[in-house]
Amino acid sequence: MKKLALHWQIIIGLTLGLVYGIIAAGNGWGSFTSDWIAPFGTIFMSLLKLIAVPLVLASLITGVASLSDLKKLSRIGGKTIGIYVSTTAVAVTIGLVSVNVLQPGDKVPDQMKEKLQQTYKEDASARAGSAQNVKNRGPLQPIVDMVPSNFFSSASSNRNMLQVVFVAIFVGIGLIQIPKDKGKPVLDFFEGLNDVVIKLVDLIMLMAPVGVFALIAQTINKIAGDDLSQVLELLGALGYYMIAVILGLIIHAGITYNGLLKFMSKMPLKTFYKGIAPAQLLAFSTSSSGATLPVTMDCCEEELGVSEEVSSFVLPLGATINMDGTALYQAVAAVFIAQTLGMGLGIGAQLTIILTAVLASIGTAAVPGAGIIMLVIILEAVSVPSAGIALILGVDRILDMMRTVVNVTGDASIAVIVADSEGQLAIPNNS
Repeated sequence: MKKLALHWQIIIGLTLGLVYGIIAAGNGWGSFTSDWIAPFGTIFMSLLKLIAVPLVLASLITGVASLSDLKKLSRIGGKTIGIYVSTTAVAVTIGLVSVNVLQPGDKVPDQMKEKLQQTYKEDASARAGSAQNVKNRGPLQPIVDMVPSNFFSSASSNRNMLQVVFVAIFVGIGLIQIPKDKGKPVLDFFEGLNDVVIKLVDLIMLMAPVGVFALIAQTINKIAGDDLSQVLELLGALGYYMIAVILGLIIHAGITYNGLLKFMSKMPLKTFYKGIAPAQLLAFSTSSSGATLPVTMDCCEEELGVSEEVSSFVLPLGATINMDGTALYQAVAAVFIAQTLGMGLGIGAQLTIILTAVLASIGTAAVPGAGIIMLVIILEAVSVPSAGIALILGVDRILDMMRTVVNVTGDASIAVIVADSEGQLAIPNNS
């Protein structure tokens, strides 16, 4: 009997998790879900995070060392960063157009505004406090933070992935500079580690349907609690805001990414989306492009034909600096909060949002909920009260899942484009 494709297994797990979550909310099974279902999702997430740092370190060191000269590294690096920053700027612009056309902030009832602000007041204060620490940093602090003083400390947290990327590139450059016979033992070690981690990805993905089921069930449990009517009330009040975000994400993925793939690569769109589907579904379930990174790399190399040399450089970098979906959401959320509070944002303020969102996306950790903290900084930049994030926290998890899908799709799209431009794309025959 032919084994069911991975993306179908994940879709089944996701669907069953959704059905179970709705039934659990309707029957008051919240405690049972938290105690007996959610732990499987936590274990699955932990396994993915466990291998993320070793994967980035091993794949990036071998990828950079295989480039053989610094000119090739700077060429690929320049293309990658240039496209990443450009698509992020486009994403923020699309978000601003969407929110200005739909004006979702004008459609929230006054009674619901007060209720949301009271319900999420404490959570909003905590996020604002975290953002204040980030805001107090100097203009060059992101560059300072990128260079670690202790690698083992950096490797101890997935939030420090940009530091791990820096160390990996730095070590890879060092390997290029020394004679091949001296560097071979080091390179052999990291190549072996890379092979082991990739095999571990295959083993972890055997748990994917169960992990996805548990993650979706717990997400509904957190939003609904034991009262499904709360969700319906929340969706009714913030429906236009969610539509503005989702519409922007669809336009960005459908026009920006598809356009780039069509005009800058030979990859058929059908082949691309079929190959990247497992990573997209996992991104939706986990809300973490960092946790999804091992699967994204596997899909790009095995299903899309991106060379390991390109994928090991472009994808880890993308998981840390390419946050198009997050940046688009931040633009919509900032204007929505201003509209809801009755504050108008002129063209100058909206240009500030574009600049701040692009810069903030580079430093946003690839973990669930990190975008909210950067949103507070954007609100402060345009003089909108940061306490206003209380208005959107209720539906943030749902939108976080969707914007993570766009982040991962963007990473894969740029990997395909860069690989094609370097003559390192082997499009599968079944396309």
